[in-house]
Amino acid sequence: MKAVVKEVNAKQITVKKKKKLWKRILSCWELYLLLLPGIVLTIIYKYIPMYGVQIAFRDYNPALGFSGSPWVGLKWFQKFFSNYKSWDMIKNTVLLSLYTILWTFPIPIILSLIMNQLRFKRFKKVAQTILYAPHFVSIMIVCGMLRIFLSPYGGLITTIVSALGGNTSVGLLDQAENFRTIYIASAIWQDAGWGMIIYMASLASVDASLHEAAKVDGANTLQRILHIDLPALLPMIMIQLIMSFGSLMNVGFEKAYLLQTDLNKATSQIIATYVYEQGMLKSMYSFSTAVGLFNTVVNIILLFIVNKVAKKTADISFV
Repeated sequence: MKAVVKEVNAKQITVKKKKKLWKRILSCWELYLLLLPGIVLTIIYKYIPMYGVQIAFRDYNPALGFSGSPWVGLKWFQKFFSNYKSWDMIKNTVLLSLYTILWTFPIPIILSLIMNQLRFKRFKKVAQTILYAPHFVSIMIVCGMLRIFLSPYGGLITTIVSALGGNTSVGLLDQAENFRTIYIASAIWQDAGWGMIIYMASLASVDASLHEAAKVDGANTLQRILHIDLPALLPMIMIQLIMSFGSLMNVGFEKAYLLQTDLNKATSQIIATYVYEQGMLKSMYSFSTAVGLFNTVVNIILLFIVNKVAKKTADISFV
């Protein structure tokens, strides 16, 4: 009898909550109306295309369509993992992404802390503009600049390396061991200033009275940064870190592909470039979809793991 009463009470509470939800929606219907275009676009471009993921398990033929193509199960996944190059590509993808996070993640934080300490407003604005500007240069132009600077025939960087006694008999970009350094260095130059913006916004919300009180207590600049600014940045740092690890396997395809040569493929051949080659150049749609699906699943797993770790260590997470 008690169980029946509890079940009835639970149903009544659920009904009341639903009514309250609809009342809240109706009371703010204008705001929900503004959300509608974004929701519709997300469904059209993010959820409906998921229907096409099934071709990873089919021998897809455009003439037969999704449902008409024969079902082959895990055939394409087995083909990928049986390929002797697959583990090298996975290793290249993980290493390139990890090194990129390791070197590019702290720099916007450091820049924001330095900028926050500048007191000359005109110099601060000029410095911010210079740091932001590279972000608006397209990847195509950046890669073209890198190829010119690293050219073995009079490239600026090649000439400097040669003057310092470095090996330039083979173009620097064509040396496989240099690819990751070039990729990461160009990423720092292009995105560090732009990544700084979000941390600058977080620092702008710090109460100035905290710094004044710390000065009165005799705290120097470094101590104020460590005990006031960094704690204020910690939630944003953790969120950005979770997002970075959540896209660990999604290394920027465009730059990797545009900087790739036949000589540096040992380190530049990543999953994204391989999927492009198999899907677009060789028309192996099912195979490339299977590889891309594996890549996405790994990203989702990493996102949940990092989110769980952040929740336990810093009590910061998305859910």
